Amino acid sequence: MIELVALDMAGTTVQENGAVYVALRAAVEAAGGAPDAAAIDRWMGADKREAIAALLGGADPATVETVFADFHTRLTAAYKATPPEPLPGVEKALAALRASGVKVALTTGFDSSITTLILDVLGWDSSVVDAVVCADDVPAGRPAPYMIFRAMELTGVRSVGSVLVAGDTERDLRAGANAGAAFVVGVLTGGMTAEQLGVERHTHLLPGVADLPALLDLPG
Repeated sequence: MIELVALDMAGTTVQENGAVYVALRAAVEAAGGAPDAAAIDRWMGADKREAIAALLGGADPATVETVFADFHTRLTAAYKATPPEPLPGVEKALAALRASGVKVALTTGFDSSITTLILDVLGWDSSVVDAVVCADDVPAGRPAPYMIFRAMELTGVRSVGSVLVAGDTERDLRAGANAGAAFVVGVLTGGMTAEQLGVERHTHLLPGVADLPALLDLPG
């Protein structure tokens, strides 16, 4: 019996047209870095401060904060120009999960300010999800399992054997595996293919979050 579904945001539940990685690359380049597409891909799903530090070759904390502020400004402008939207079928799937008694948590490599911006645009509140865990809520981002454990704490779920984790990146799957989740589900709504996700430990690969109720044999 799955009691909690912990879902990534960008690329998994939310369509934001890759703006986060465009903004990340631009901010790192403005700071003197030269990341190629493969380098950016390696940090998909990660805490964005951790990503910036790594992409700049181990930048000091003050530099990371300056670059992160630039990234935040760029991403906010991108989201205002092209607002994020729920991926097809996601809101219906979340409603079906919750109607069946399954808790739904969002976990994200964004900090709380960016997450709040996205949720406000979407109009998602406690009537849509039960908990939200951001990168700055935990000691380390993915592939560490801490956001999943924090989601369990917030929703009162005690056993990882009753948790399903889903995401569109390698780091999402690694975090789910590191947490010991019963189901570790890769979804193909982000930038990675089934072949790329398939090399990571997982229990299922699905077209998208919209397919989760059927996977769990739930109505709707």
